[in-house]
Order: sequence, then structure tokens, then C-alpha cells
Amino acid sequence: MAAAPIVSKGIAVAKRVVLDNVDHHALRVIPRGSPELDQVNQTLLVPAEFEEAQREYPIFFRNDPDGNFVAVALLGFDKGENLFLDGDRWNARYIPAAHRRGPFFLGVRETDELGETRRELALHIDLDDPRVSETDGEPVFKPHGGNTPYLEYVMDALYTVHDGLRAAPAMFAAFEELGLIQPVELNVEIGDGLTYNIPNFFTIGAEQFAALGGEALEQLHRSGFLAAAVHVRSSLGNVERLIERKSRGAGRG
Repeated sequence: MAAAPIVSKGIAVAKRVVLDNVDHHALRVIPRGSPELDQVNQTLLVPAEFEEAQREYPIFFRNDPDGNFVAVALLGFDKGENLFLDGDRWNARYIPAAHRRGPFFLGVRETDELGETRRELALHIDLDDPRVSETDGEPVFKPHGGNTPYLEYVMDALYTVHDGLRAAPAMFAAFEELGLIQPVELNVEIGDGLTYNIPNFFTIGAEQFAALGGEALEQLHRSGFLAAAVHVRSSLGNVERLIERKSRGAGRG
């Protein structure tokens, strides 16, 4: 299936095409990190990830460019610093879904049914990504066309993010209604005079959460958001673990 590169202001950005088990039956993907994707000090999390992510990362809230709350995992203190990277590999028990997708994306595909154009989600791949190969890495399709476990792993990550972004606004609305989202200024001392001040973060306020009555707790439980609030609070202890990683030089490649 031939496809022209996506063009932005006259510059070719990436050759993203709809994944097809006929045209792309021989494709393989080298399962390694991407400098553009993975070398960041914060990354998106969605509510379905909180339980596993809170065992590894501090989870905070912040505002996106539109002023809406999103959840992020803190990965480092300097710009572009991911203390969980060891070269091009993640050294973590849980890798956030936004980083498990490799060179794949969810995009829109138009199909024609009885003269009517329909738009549906479809899996796309960036054929220009250096991890895409026909000789090395994990196969994308089985010999007779079915999805390999690797592709299922990628699709699970992509749909985790897609579905999670749709579910998150209801969670944040519930937290805001109960006054649980509170600002927090993160002041970190690494040693030898090295300090960091990270503003514009929010968390679940300890006092506000402890003051919740039975009806409010039941409301959060019924909506499925009580556990999410607990996981956010539990994750804050990982700030100290992140400081330890920074102190011993983890994540410097």
C-alpha cells in the first residue's frame, strides 16, 4: 500500500501508513527505546495505569495547554532526563503505555460502504522509523497473517491510552467536585548543593482526602475513582526513590 509522507508546512514529517497484513507481512520492529519519545522527564499516564505505575513512579497532575488536568509520571528532574532509561532500554517494572507503542500510532481510516464514507480508528505505522526492519527485531505478523504477541502488546498500549484519555475527564471532575486536587510545589535536594524546584504540579490533598465522609467515599468507590486517588497518594513516596536514582547517576545513558 503506497502512501505519501505526511507533510507539515512543506516538510516531510513521517511516512505513516495504515498497517496491512498483506503489504507489511514481512515487517519487523526492533524493540528498543526512541530518543524522541523516551528522553523526557515527565510522561502521560491514564487512570487504568495508576495501580501498576504507582509502584515505580511519582504520579502528579498538571494542566495541559487547554487548562485541563492530565496525569503524569515524573521520570527525572532535568529537561529530557529519564532516570529509568538504561541506554535505549527501560529499567523499570512497568513501562507507561505511551512508551510501549514503538513506531505505531492510532489514526483515522476512511472506508466506503455502499457509497457512504465512514471514518474509523486504524493502526498506523511509521515506515521511516529506524526501528522498522525486515530482517531484525520482532515480527509484526504471523506467517499466515495473524497478529503476533508483539503486535497485540502494542495495540493494548495504544488502546489503553486512547480509552484512558476519554475516561480521565470524569475522574478529574469527581476529584474537583470533592476539592481533592491541591497544588504542590516539589522542592528536591540531591546533595552537593544541587536543588530543584518543580512548580505547577497538583496531587490529591492529604487533608482533603482524610476529611472525606462516608457518602463521598462511597461516591468515589461507585465511580471507580477511589482506588485511583489512593494510588496517586501512594505514589508520592517514589520521589525519594527518584532522588536516589539521580544521586547514583541512573538514566544518563
